[in-house]
Amino acid sequence: MLSGVVVISSKDSVQHQGVSLTMEGTVNLQLSAKSVGVFEAFYNSVKKKLGLTRVIQESFSEKCLWLVVLALCYQTFLLALCTAPVALHIEPIQIINSTIDVLKPGKIPSGKTEVPFEFPLLVKGSKVLYETYHGVFVNIQYTLRCDMRRSLLAKDLTKTCEFIVHSAPQKGKLTPSPVDFTITPETLQNVKERASLPKFFIRGHLNSTNCAITQPLTGELVVEHSDAAIRSIELQLVRVETCGCAEGYARDATEIQNIQIADGDICRNLSVPLYMVFPRLFTCPTLETTNFKVDRVSLCSPGCPGTHSEDQAGLELRNPPASASQVLGLKVCATTTTWLSFEVNVVVLLHADHLITENFPLKLCRT
Repeated sequence: MLSGVVVISSKDSVQHQGVSLTMEGTVNLQLSAKSVGVFEAFYNSVKKKLGLTRVIQESFSEKCLWLVVLALCYQTFLLALCTAPVALHIEPIQIINSTIDVLKPGKIPSGKTEVPFEFPLLVKGSKVLYETYHGVFVNIQYTLRCDMRRSLLAKDLTKTCEFIVHSAPQKGKLTPSPVDFTITPETLQNVKERASLPKFFIRGHLNSTNCAITQPLTGELVVEHSDAAIRSIELQLVRVETCGCAEGYARDATEIQNIQIADGDICRNLSVPLYMVFPRLFTCPTLETTNFKVDRVSLCSPGCPGTHSEDQAGLELRNPPASASQVLGLKVCATTTTWLSFEVNVVVLLHADHLITENFPLKLCRT
């Protein structure tokens, strides 16, 4: 239940046609530039069927230059036409959308008027009320909009504010999962010239990788030996956002925050504490769901009658065609997508421009 007060301040009395509150909760999914390749197969197949061919040849005379320009414009238009449906059909998914009236038409006296309200959080259908999260390619946001309708000669008044939703605490006690780690040249991966690396030995531990989102991440790190001087040691929090369907997944990892825990060539065998507080709006409990799927997908090959779509609550194809292969990008199967997760990196930067990174997946929850 969301409760609060609508405050109306006016020097004079105000005639109105009603005051209402609208609650909206949406999930916005966005593809990054490098993830557009998921839809590359669709683009290539349509391009071939349109019969687009290159019209530029080195032997063209100056008299035909205007034909080349015209053909290029036409080709650009057709390419934009082919790729437009892919982007247009990734629309915000509504979790909540409801409206209540708080004042009937009438007149509000001058001065300050307060109207209390209570608004139940009722989700649409079988959807789940997820926690507020502000990411790069995934956003879960809840807003409350107040509208005052007025006469035809007066402009309607609107005010929107965001409110924060917390998920229900998990049942049972959180089980700690401590992790001890050792970083040496032999434990590193993705190294091209291991022989050129300086000798070093770094050890440490994290008190738990199962973390309560309201509690800090803690641990310690000790540099026992390093031939090269250390420039900096940092603790980096990373979000991993996955948006996908049966045809492919777009997985993007981006940095949330970076905390420097040591500066310069620190003393050997000195315990360096690790401490990081999870930022509220940019983290949320680790989420695993199949509910977020693109609705009303209409990417059909030529000759495929009708429009076919996919249920958001499940993966059931509505109005299937005679041949399932005629629908591009859809398969009648169930897949589980972990689409919001978090990781922490311990980053050691040496003076020889060597960057050492140790990665630890985290599981965040609310207790």
